[in-house]
Amino acid sequence: MTVPGRWSPLPPPGRLRTLALATLANTVGSGLWLAGAPLYLTRDVGLSPASVGLGLTLAGLLGLTAAVPLGGLADRRDPRTLRALLQLLQAAVAGAYLLVASFPAFLMVAVLDALLTAGNLAVRAALVAAVGGPAGRVQAFATLRAVANLGIALGAGLAGFALAADTHLAYQVLVVGNATTYLVSAALLMRLPGYPPPAAPARPATSGRARALRDLPFLAVSGASAVLALHATVLTLVVPLWTVSRTGAPPAVVSAVLLVNTSLTVLLAVRLARGADTAVPAAAAMRRAGLVLAVAMLLYAATTGRPAGPATGLLLLATAVYTVGDLWHSTAGAGLAYGLAAPESIGAYQGVDGLLAGLARAGGPALLTWAVLDGGVAGWCALALLFALVGLLVPTLTRRALAGGAGQAANDLPAPAPGAGARRRAAGRP
Repeated sequence: MTVPGRWSPLPPPGRLRTLALATLANTVGSGLWLAGAPLYLTRDVGLSPASVGLGLTLAGLLGLTAAVPLGGLADRRDPRTLRALLQLLQAAVAGAYLLVASFPAFLMVAVLDALLTAGNLAVRAALVAAVGGPAGRVQAFATLRAVANLGIALGAGLAGFALAADTHLAYQVLVVGNATTYLVSAALLMRLPGYPPPAAPARPATSGRARALRDLPFLAVSGASAVLALHATVLTLVVPLWTVSRTGAPPAVVSAVLLVNTSLTVLLAVRLARGADTAVPAAAAMRRAGLVLAVAMLLYAATTGRPAGPATGLLLLATAVYTVGDLWHSTAGAGLAYGLAAPESIGAYQGVDGLLAGLARAGGPALLTWAVLDGGVAGWCALALLFALVGLLVPTLTRRALAGGAGQAANDLPAPAPGAGARRRAAGRP
């Protein structure tokens, strides 16, 4: 884990450091592509902005179908080797953007990219669980999130050189750079030891994928977390549009808002993850996340019609509050997704959790732009109420899931239901 007081989010030497370096390499490429893809696809390839948006939306929805199958595969195979293989495939697909010259070709490459990305996220969650172990996986998740934000920021900064040059060669270098980071990440992943799955008992059993999809208490908790995940669309889409249309703040404040969020994430991700290692404390953290996000929505609402100075101050304050809620939600979501999963089906459960979050991300832009940009202050207040209510509901949903599930040790419940503790002890800790 990271040492308090260190400026670098990288953990001390060891397996988590190796995984963090692989994440850093991967997310530098993510930053390159996120910053450069819109201009590359429109200015260099020649696609229209509408076709790019449509293609990415379709690809994102289709890509979600890979999360559960590949997450389940990570339960039956070594997640390190599987993730490295997926990184190699992603390098090939990222390089294929050089060959895109039409919308059908773009859509085909984007769909392949989205399938690999969604599946890779589920496999990554299984690998983080293997590297961190039951007691350290949530802290490991938080560490990697801080590292990922640093990588994205570095990649976005590097992409600025290509965007400033605005030439065919510069965009090609950007695409090749993104593909190369996948190769570097795969090589670093292979420096980790293998994590073969434990031998499963020879018995007819429901597959991990089917079990995760039928686990209604888990789906309820994960669905609540997915509702709170709508907040990501608030920061990346709603706040920028709101800033330039409903406040007196200058457009440059949008960059300052994102910088505040990224900087605080790097500094606070690990610190705010403490205490969310098991399901009950993670549910309490999720409740705090919902309430803090609600406060942030009300602060954003308060910027309506204000002149540049006050609007800028409120936007930055709201973003600082938002980031605390965002980090609590992220680590609490990881703690719940790990803690409520069947121990032998960690990957499949992470895939289902990712699927629900992905559906929320897909529907978020249309829903929130309508609710907030059309609804104004009333829309912000409705969103704040939604976040607060969902956050307050999560502890109850979690206790119900624990009472009937095998994902937690018996002492995680103050008063376990009759028979539940024995089932959990028989299953063991993941």
